[in-house]
Amino acid sequence: MSVASPIVEPVTEPVAAVLDPRLDDESRRWLVGLRAEGAEKDAAVERLHALLLRAARFEVARRRPMLPHLRGGELDEIALEAAGDALMSVIRRLDDFRGTARFTTWAYKFALLEAAVKLRRRAWQGRELPLEPEAWSLLAGGGGADLEAEQSELLDAIRRAIESELTPRQREVLVALALNGVPIDVLAQRLDTTRGALYKTLHDARRKLRARLDEQGLSVGSFTEETR
Repeated sequence: MSVASPIVEPVTEPVAAVLDPRLDDESRRWLVGLRAEGAEKDAAVERLHALLLRAARFEVARRRPMLPHLRGGELDEIALEAAGDALMSVIRRLDDFRGTARFTTWAYKFALLEAAVKLRRRAWQGRELPLEPEAWSLLAGGGGADLEAEQSELLDAIRRAIESELTPRQREVLVALALNGVPIDVLAQRLDTTRGALYKTLHDARRKLRARLDEQGLSVGSFTEETR
């Protein structure tokens, strides 16, 4: 009488990640807990939220001088919101964790980012976005008469290129981000678009400006450099 061979279930990618020998024990426990069901998962999620809340509060406290008008309760509200959003992001992206760092280090960064973004948005809340070229003077520097003449020629060339080469949307994005220092996540929220779309618009605008200035034998530094 033959004995049936045992059925071996294929190892799915999430389980394979948990079994990865490169993972440290703590990171493995986090993944197992967050992928569990019932009380085990609830406990892991609660622990993760506590970790992310500590991270968000740390970042809020570090950046508090940027928002001196906010009170402690408002700052803690920002931290709580950041921790909640970071929690959802971490759980949604568990399969992205590759074990190159500890799980807690990887997750911690989500909370730091969320807190930073929310603080920037709060800093600009109720403020009108400067979309006109108010910051032209910031491109000028000190120097002698010859240098000032060269700078004046360059600024005039940039102004003309912005007016003639860019679309209205490209001008709006370039002025807001490159000249007036509006945070990109704030601009994305106000214009109802994404960071990626704004980066693409900014890239195209700078490419056009560089091409136009090169044709005129002129060059400019950080103004036309890519955003990192």
